[in-house]
Amino acid sequence: MRKVKNVKIKPKFAFILKIFAFVLCFLIGLFIFYNRQISQLTDLKYSREASRRILFSKNKDYVLSIGENKTLNAAFESKDFNTKYLENYSKINFVSHKDLIKNINSLLDKGYSNSDINLIITHGTNNDVVEFIKRDKVKYLEEFYSIEYAKIKNYDRYVALSDETGDNVEDIVIMVNLDLDKDDYTDTVNVNKFSIDMLVNKHRGLSDKFVPDDLVDIDKKYTNDEKLKISRIALNSFIKMYNVAESEGYNLVINSAYRSYDEQVELTNLYLKSYGQSYVDKYVAKPGFSEHQTGLAFDIGSKNSRVFANSKEYQWLKENAYKYGFIYRFDSRYEDITGFRHEAWHYRYVGRNIAKYIYEHNNMSLEEYYVRFLDK
Repeated sequence: MRKVKNVKIKPKFAFILKIFAFVLCFLIGLFIFYNRQISQLTDLKYSREASRRILFSKNKDYVLSIGENKTLNAAFESKDFNTKYLENYSKINFVSHKDLIKNINSLLDKGYSNSDINLIITHGTNNDVVEFIKRDKVKYLEEFYSIEYAKIKNYDRYVALSDETGDNVEDIVIMVNLDLDKDDYTDTVNVNKFSIDMLVNKHRGLSDKFVPDDLVDIDKKYTNDEKLKISRIALNSFIKMYNVAESEGYNLVINSAYRSYDEQVELTNLYLKSYGQSYVDKYVAKPGFSEHQTGLAFDIGSKNSRVFANSKEYQWLKENAYKYGFIYRFDSRYEDITGFRHEAWHYRYVGRNIAKYIYEHNNMSLEEYYVRFLDK
């Protein structure tokens, strides 16, 4: 057998290897230490980028004392991070705005408190806040923005209507959000998407091309012998309601349902010719602003009475329609909000959840429900 020679490393190279091993061990140890530090922050839901900046800005202990905080995370991720506002960031609510940190900085520069900023950024879009920053500082934000659904972009309109009417703050917010501080049919919102919770009135209109989804013919069993159409989902619920009412001795009939834009034009012209402009302005919706065009509204009558408001069917519907997803749409108490006179016969399908809520809350108007829960 051949003998294996022992290889002796020269002292010079042995020293270099020791140095290399030491540096490598140091770097590995540093890497492990760094990752442990980062992990403490990522475990609190901070991003790796935010965690890195927190660590190198020597703010780790402060952040750990605060715990999970989405606004702090956004601040450390942002190029607009300002060290002097570190504590402010941790006390301001997070909202998903593109310029959140930049906007917070600008509002702090203007002298707004943390609580003021929370009110401002949670009551509008990113662009709303950007526009609001351009104005002089507002002194009394709580007056309107204690109302959850108040909008920061409507501040001047809230003030103007409040000065004009002196109404309570919540009513002011509701009226302005519904554009009721504007003249009817001016500067209207275009509604172009069909949904069972859509809102159409004198400030929210449909185009002449709008046709609701899934229109179907209504069997003449349920009508006054006219050919009528309606949305399938609304018809299915009406039939369930009709059958229960009939089993209890009540006889409902559909007198009107879906009307197209052109049909509303014809109806408006007919009333104009018969009764004149003042009658039309007061009682007839302009084409595009009739709820019948949504395919979700019915004019319901009684087979047993010519005056529906005097019929037993009228009373039955007021107490039971919500169970099938219908609301009593134009209550006399809310004519100033709905923009339409009381119509005992007009029922609107909104689905059972919304109908139940409205019924259980004093039959509030659909407009008020929309402002409170749907207008985002």
